[in-house]
Amino acid sequence: MRRFRVVLAALAAAAALGARAAEPAPRAEVIHWWTSGGESAAVKTLADAYRAAGGVWVDMAVALGEQARAVAINRLVGGNPPTAAQFNTTRQFLDIVEQGMLNPMDDVAARDGWDAFLPETVLNVVRVKGYYYAVPVTIHMPTWIWTSKAAFRQAGIAAEPKTMDELFAALDKLRAAGLVPLAHGGQSWQDNIVFTAVLTNVGGRELYLKVLRDRDPAAIHSEAFRQVLLTFKRLQGYVDKGSPGRNWNDATAMLITGKAGVQFMGDWAKGEFALAGQQPGRDYGCIPGFGPNAPYIIQGDVLVFPKTNKPEALRAQKLLASVVTAPATQVAFSAKKGSIPIRTDVDASKLDLCAQQGVAIMKDKSRHLGNGEIYLTPDQNGALADILTAYWNRNIPVEKVQKDIVAALRR
Repeated sequence: MRRFRVVLAALAAAAALGARAAEPAPRAEVIHWWTSGGESAAVKTLADAYRAAGGVWVDMAVALGEQARAVAINRLVGGNPPTAAQFNTTRQFLDIVEQGMLNPMDDVAARDGWDAFLPETVLNVVRVKGYYYAVPVTIHMPTWIWTSKAAFRQAGIAAEPKTMDELFAALDKLRAAGLVPLAHGGQSWQDNIVFTAVLTNVGGRELYLKVLRDRDPAAIHSEAFRQVLLTFKRLQGYVDKGSPGRNWNDATAMLITGKAGVQFMGDWAKGEFALAGQQPGRDYGCIPGFGPNAPYIIQGDVLVFPKTNKPEALRAQKLLASVVTAPATQVAFSAKKGSIPIRTDVDASKLDLCAQQGVAIMKDKSRHLGNGEIYLTPDQNGALADILTAYWNRNIPVEKVQKDIVAALRR
């Protein structure tokens, strides 16, 4: 009898194994906008990690963030959702959360201990009303200042600028040497990056929060904010005629080739430098801000998971959520993408010089600031971007810009 039970148990185990073997591999179709050379190399690390975990990665790359998000939302509404879609670590996905169109990843967050390793600024975005509706993939800092070592040598600039005044002095020397001082892509989101860099480095943490978080009219009308706007406008005088409409990675290429000296851009620019075989400290410089207490803005990317009741789709979503947040995946992805890991428990020695600066700064919570899109609604952010781009490209009195910003942020 005992032998009979053993045989039955063995048969049951074999049947279970056979059922699992017959179960299809989790298939994840992922919509994202990581399409530049460096970004594509980074996405491959996610795909490889997902495949190594037994899944099937189906890549759906769509150029430009707005277009990629629109494709994802249209498919959600149309009843043909992807497994996952990229959004920024902002309020961009709040509407589809409120409409009940996303699956939370609460069990994955609890099992993998997200609360223990995610910065509070990121947690406050991905966790909505107590539920984890987004899975963080990256921490980016959007206002790094990049310099070309070759261009600096040609212009006779011996040291990286340490203040805004020193930056303008360097820009003047670059122009005198016949180089493009400031490589810039004339698109509104890139204009906004330059503005944000000036706001943090000239205005400081307190003014940043009063303007973007509190939307305080007195702060926006203040002389301190006026100086921020004037400095922002002054930088426009150092871009070249080819700037309007230029893609960010084409502006980075100008530094890589030594045609331009400086660029304000997020740390995803490092992916382009790496793809070109360039190294920080040797071929390019990276400045996270002026001074030891310069604010460090936390931005990034998340994946959201469209609502589904299909067991195979849910399995794919949960596997993907766990894979992208795993320590090994985070280090591999960050090394290619230019970001820093979302986790504090990884070996940062494998990351480059600039990323190690970012990891070290992240340990000082007093320097953390949320990206402006965390504090503003999409409508407010869009209105602010329109005002800044108009000011960047046209001769508009600074007092009118201050007045327009007050009105825009009242919405």
